[in-house]
Amino acid sequence: MTLRPSPEKLLALGMSFWNAKTLLSAVELGVFDALAEGPADLPSLRARLALHERSARDFLDALVALGLLDRNDGLYSNRPETDFFLVRSRPSYVGGMLEMANARLYESWGHLTEALKTGRRQSENKGEGDLFAALYADPQRLRGFLAAMSGVSAGAANAIAAKFPWGDYKSFVDIGAAQGMVPVTIAREHPHLTGGGFDLPQVAPIFGEYAAANGLAGRLRFHPGDFFADPLPPADVLIMGHILHDWDLDQKRLLLKKAYDALPAGGALIVYEALIDDDRRENAFGLLMSLNMLIETSGGFDYTGADCRGWMLEAGFFEARVEHLVGPDYMVVGIK
Repeated sequence: MTLRPSPEKLLALGMSFWNAKTLLSAVELGVFDALAEGPADLPSLRARLALHERSARDFLDALVALGLLDRNDGLYSNRPETDFFLVRSRPSYVGGMLEMANARLYESWGHLTEALKTGRRQSENKGEGDLFAALYADPQRLRGFLAAMSGVSAGAANAIAAKFPWGDYKSFVDIGAAQGMVPVTIAREHPHLTGGGFDLPQVAPIFGEYAAANGLAGRLRFHPGDFFADPLPPADVLIMGHILHDWDLDQKRLLLKKAYDALPAGGALIVYEALIDDDRRENAFGLLMSLNMLIETSGGFDYTGADCRGWMLEAGFFEARVEHLVGPDYMVVGIK
């Protein structure tokens, strides 16, 4: 007897925005912050979060069913991963990415069909000429964006610190460093290194605060500049994380050539992204990130490891290799 296919997977996927928005609202409301000090019952949580009585129980129990909270004897508590990663006061907090998704990306993705038909970005400031100029001009939005970049880079930063042969090098600079998650992580793990971050001048005080808060103000230097208009700072190792996918192909090639020119002989360039697998069949996150670049940018797109290796070799690097980092993230290492 032939079994009929089930629609369950299709319906679950089509309605998965319910799950996403429930988590994003929980981060926005501070659910995990409220439970950081210990379990709480429904009445006290409802009061602390200012939830309406009609919605509170279903909302909190949905978080239990989604595996984000526990509930025992009527008391709600954080799960280990939400307590570690989604409590704002902890240094391990990665919720900045989720905050940005809630504030900006969720609404913009509602216009994906229009983006697919027109090829034009659909972010909240789509009428403005430059997404990044608009973000960097607003101090509050800038801080949120930089925190989001820390959230999305945390896992890769730890993997790069562990997997790259840092003992062979003395200095590094992170290009497009945001608030400094990657430089801080690498410098903390490898005390012999001096490092820094390169980004637009508006980022300088935020980078300085983050480095100082992690006790690394003396070892991490901020380099202000525009990576299209200015030469890149020299160092033994340059890093570009979640940078190349923001730009079109000509701009990608230009940035790789500028990195090559800034490096000494034997120096290394690390490019890390949620790379699309070479057969373009498995890494759905990388492909969806490329659609996010359609939503967010004028010409950006994600790419495969083979694509990036080819561009590096075109730029002059004599060797380029691809290594897995964590989850969907990979690094491509080019040696000059």
